Amino acid sequence: MDTKLMQNPYYVKAMDYIKTHDLNELENGKHLIEGENLYVNIVDSQMKTQAQARYEVHNKYIDIQVPLSKCETFGVKPRCDCKMPDGEFNETKDIMFFRDPVENTISAKPGEPVTFAPDTAHAPLIGEGIIHKAIFKVKTV
Repeated sequence: MDTKLMQNPYYVKAMDYIKTHDLNELENGKHLIEGENLYVNIVDSQMKTQAQARYEVHNKYIDIQVPLSKCETFGVKPRCDCKMPDGEFNETKDIMFFRDPVENTISAKPGEPVTFAPDTAHAPLIGEGIIHKAIFKVKTV
């Protein structure tokens, strides 16, 4: 486990929340855990092919993504290696997209959390059909 992440009290609290709560019992929508410092979005999303997936990055938040209904594949790339921006950084939504082709991927099973710090671009939702998932937003400190 990354020592820097473990020094973030919101990250520690998020991981504890994942271990002690049944995320499948939460209704779709935004659930505040520590106000805007730590919350979880429960969503149903259409999955994409690897070619359709876009990298995203965040400045203010660490993402912890937890597939709930099926396996999910993520494109992963160091943020500093992203060369094809797809628009400007949206400060309000804390997100920027990139069109770089997805080459390296990781997969997660239902219930398995995957953490993406601000220095890592990630392309979520690679797979088929609809996925039910949890996306934790953890304020950087």
